[in-house]
Amino acid sequence: MSPGESSRTSACWSPIIERALRIAATHHHPQSRKGGEIPYITHPFGVAMLLQRFGFDDDELLAAALLHDVVEDTECTLDDLVSEFPHAVIESVAVLSEQKYDEQGVLRPWKVRKLEHIEHVKAANLSTRAIVLADKLHNLATMQFDLDSGQDMWGRFRAGRTEVEWYHRTMIDAACQDDVSLRPLADTCLKTLDSILTASPSV
Repeated sequence: MSPGESSRTSACWSPIIERALRIAATHHHPQSRKGGEIPYITHPFGVAMLLQRFGFDDDELLAAALLHDVVEDTECTLDDLVSEFPHAVIESVAVLSEQKYDEQGVLRPWKVRKLEHIEHVKAANLSTRAIVLADKLHNLATMQFDLDSGQDMWGRFRAGRTEVEWYHRTMIDAACQDDVSLRPLADTCLKTLDSILTASPSV
């Protein structure tokens, strides 16, 4: 399907979503989630499911959600996606892709990367910011799930508890921007974050 081609052929199945799911599954294989052996594809799939549950069911938005980590975390590039998806999808994936490494291939400092990404999200459109919130909610929900299962969750991060809390609260605020349609997602993110912080010991 070309970028200008219709993305929906029926009320129940969408070629653009199917294509995004296949590309994401292929590029993320055999990656796994932090701290375990859960296939990484469960994360973008979980993000897309959350968006639907909160009323965001646009095909291009869901395709971008499925692809939101392929450029950041795999060898897939935006150029690889341009011929496969409409501009709106590419635009969202570009904003959602944090630049982890510098031109020499050295991992950039955690705080520098996060501050830069927050600024990009602040300037993003509503669809992209909805994906950001769903991304944060799925991450937080899986953190809560692992915490409830007795797993050492905090040791997975490149930053301490205080920095992780700062990042999530700042990013949630940057993504929501008091938009009424995003408020339920943002509030659920904050509620889940507060629950994690209350239930887990300081480190």
